[in-house]
Amino acid sequence: MQVIAIAAVAEDRTIGSGQDMLWHLPEDFRRFKAVTMGHTLVFGRRTFEQIGRLPGRSLIVCTRDRSWSAEGVEVAHSVPQAIGMARRAGEQICFIAGGAQIYAQALELCTGLDITEVHLRPAGAARFPEISPERWREVSREPRQGFDFVAYLPVAGPSESTGEG
Repeated sequence: MQVIAIAAVAEDRTIGSGQDMLWHLPEDFRRFKAVTMGHTLVFGRRTFEQIGRLPGRSLIVCTRDRSWSAEGVEVAHSVPQAIGMARRAGEQICFIAGGAQIYAQALELCTGLDITEVHLRPAGAARFPEISPERWREVSREPRQGFDFVAYLPVAGPSESTGEG
């Protein structure tokens, strides 16, 4: 199973402010929908509560709160557990879709990165992890007005512990 982190990331790795959207890129929204449709998305609880349910996709929400639940989503208590749930459900692609803590926990488990590089430096505290050239190599770039769609693959294979829990 592929495990792909998908994110819109500013020049300084900012991905969020905690409350408001930092940019409005309709083409990125359309692409996100097209790429993730029919697959599993893994969100952290706060990200899920900001975004809500996304039709046509299976959602797994990671939270440390053992009492949390929401209609129409599965709950995991770690990123490896969420990935394991997607794998056991027969998923071919599992998208890691935020927030910052989830990306940080998942990055070493990912088999690819699907990044929208936004040519801005907005104020915000949430950051995407460093995309290290020792770990990731850029394999495609599609420039747009104010942003680029960029795909990365691992330089070496990802960790083999992507499904236990």
